[in-house]
Amino acid sequence: MNAACAPTAGFADRALAVPAPVLRHLGLVEYEPTWRAMQRFTEERGLWTPDEIWFLEHPPVFTLGLNASRAHVLAPGDIPVVQIDRGGQVTYHGPGQLVVYPLIDLKRAALGIRDFVTALERSVIELAAHFGIAAECRRSAPGVYIGGRKLASVGVRVRRGGSYHGLALNVTLDLEPFQRINPCGFAGLEMTRLADLGGPGSVAACAAALEPLIVRALGFV
Repeated sequence: MNAACAPTAGFADRALAVPAPVLRHLGLVEYEPTWRAMQRFTEERGLWTPDEIWFLEHPPVFTLGLNASRAHVLAPGDIPVVQIDRGGQVTYHGPGQLVVYPLIDLKRAALGIRDFVTALERSVIELAAHFGIAAECRRSAPGVYIGGRKLASVGVRVRRGGSYHGLALNVTLDLEPFQRINPCGFAGLEMTRLADLGGPGSVAACAAALEPLIVRALGFV
């Protein structure tokens, strides 16, 4: 693990009093209704609402962050482009990509935003290591990388102390649509996927392997 992904001292002890999150495996779901459901959950949750972590896939869609430049969308073709309210620039979602949305009360969990992002990155790095793949994160560019190519993207929003949006991990995803954009705002950034590196060959298998790692990384166990 590189220094950028190292846990903060005492991180594992922060959420000892926080109830275990509800884990939901939603399958292939449309982007916009899922985004709106995250917003509603965050807006309506109360002090004792259990956190939730959603594991899912989306049909093909490009998403633009709140302050993203459309100049990074080069040739979307027939793939819809949706302007949303997370941070970051443009990315692509599609079948074969594991998307994880942790809906976490960060204040209750005593997690700063940097610790939260680091936890998401660290869980993917640990998953890759389980399959003999050396991955790393970068302090200046959130996400997980392998040999200069990007394996996973991270983009989050915090509202009323609660997080939504999250992590997108390429498993068997067709990577061609990334050539139609500047991924995460970086021209020429190459993407990679677990299926080409000796990792799980399905999103379901990847989700099963990642679930305990992300729960632990977020401090719930």
